[in-house]
Amino acid sequence: MNFTASSDPSPNAPAIGDGATAIVTAVSQSQTHTFSKTTQTSIQLMTDLGVLGDAHLGSTVKHRSRVAQDPTQPNLRQVHLIHAELHDELRAAGFAVTAGEMGENITTRGLNLLGLPTNTRLHIGPHAILKITGLRNPCTQLDAFQPGLMAATLGRDENGDLIRKAGIMAIVIAGGVICPNDTIRVELPPQPYQRLERV
Repeated sequence: MNFTASSDPSPNAPAIGDGATAIVTAVSQSQTHTFSKTTQTSIQLMTDLGVLGDAHLGSTVKHRSRVAQDPTQPNLRQVHLIHAELHDELRAAGFAVTAGEMGENITTRGLNLLGLPTNTRLHIGPHAILKITGLRNPCTQLDAFQPGLMAATLGRDENGDLIRKAGIMAIVIAGGVICPNDTIRVELPPQPYQRLERV
């Protein structure tokens, strides 16, 4: 199987896609701390801040439980991405899930988000650049949305280690407008790669 990356095509490069063009399938935002976000025709990414008009916009943490712990922490969760393939998997399991409903700002297709290393850069559309910071930690809000959804976004690998499938988090390195059908180019960080951990 052929995998694509803009840097380091070595055998140690992570499996990041299926050789097809990675694209944005939907973009979403919410001005308030709602679980789901509303799909938009475009979103504006702001350098070092996040999505313009979104409740998580800012250089310091905006997630309410983290603000309660320490409001001065850097915001490593400015932008939330989920792969549309997860939606496919969940629908096949009987859940009714569409773009934005699990809280993501950007829905992608053709890119193995969970297989990317920490600090990978995603070049989206003509200008925007995101840097991946880690995994979203699924919480009980998923079950409040649809019973059983939290368990459906968790799994185990061949070693028995927990797999968190509910998307990844990123910060904005370069701002820009992004829209559905924008292409995504992956820039891997220098080796050794660091696997994604929850942030």
